[in-house]
Amino acid sequence: MKLAVFGNPIEHSLSPRIHTLFAQQTGVEIEYDKILAPVDGFAETAQNFINQGGKGFNVTVPFKIDAFNLATKHSINAQTAGAVNTIKVDGDALIGENTDGIGLLNDLTKNLEIDLQNKIVLILGAGGATRGILLPLLQQQPARVMIANRTASKATQLAKAFKPYGETCGFGLEKIKNDLVDIIINATSASLDGQMPNIATGIANNAICYDLMYGKQTPFMDWAQDNNASMVVDGLGMLVEQAASAFEFWTGKQPETQAVIEAIRALND
Repeated sequence: MKLAVFGNPIEHSLSPRIHTLFAQQTGVEIEYDKILAPVDGFAETAQNFINQGGKGFNVTVPFKIDAFNLATKHSINAQTAGAVNTIKVDGDALIGENTDGIGLLNDLTKNLEIDLQNKIVLILGAGGATRGILLPLLQQQPARVMIANRTASKATQLAKAFKPYGETCGFGLEKIKNDLVDIIINATSASLDGQMPNIATGIANNAICYDLMYGKQTPFMDWAQDNNASMVVDGLGMLVEQAASAFEFWTGKQPETQAVIEAIRALND
């Protein structure tokens, strides 16, 4: 089965390694490549791959919106996220899925054994990453999901859009108080820039703090540890879990993720 991941940049991607491990585990034969697409040429590059027999592909930054537009059908996760990170070629149809939220959910509930029901969840950031994880989170029936963003209006608009799926609210980062929350998810790009949003420190007390970024200790993780978080986790488990969901979407085989998470973490250390 001919598979790939598209991005720009793409050299850093761990996807080929992860999917090779899944293939070895499940006995599925795959050929999985990293493809650098021009910033303004994603659709053409993807179409060339399909014409050469490509059966599915992952999509990373900055092409998730382009992938949404390329897909001819969308899952409910892709529809609500407004972005696609996985496409399956099914005859003439290109089925778009977004496995980011499923990946986060599986890491939280299966690997970390966190029950989200009736919990208060605070998400930092209101961009595409947050939009991608909101529906699966809300389907777990937390007491409330709060979205805090530097631009408050973006957070309130996003919260309003997801109101039909559960209890949500949005506000500016400066409105965060030292109230108790159960889980804090950092979905901002601040970790990429080596920064930490300036927010009230008391909010981390006894909270589970999860950074969507992986591969290194982030300023958010340092902040959480310094402010008495009960658990501090990076997004490597989410990366492997969203890949597992994509692998199953393409092949029908559900891989075991724990050993792969450990192998990739050892590779990164």
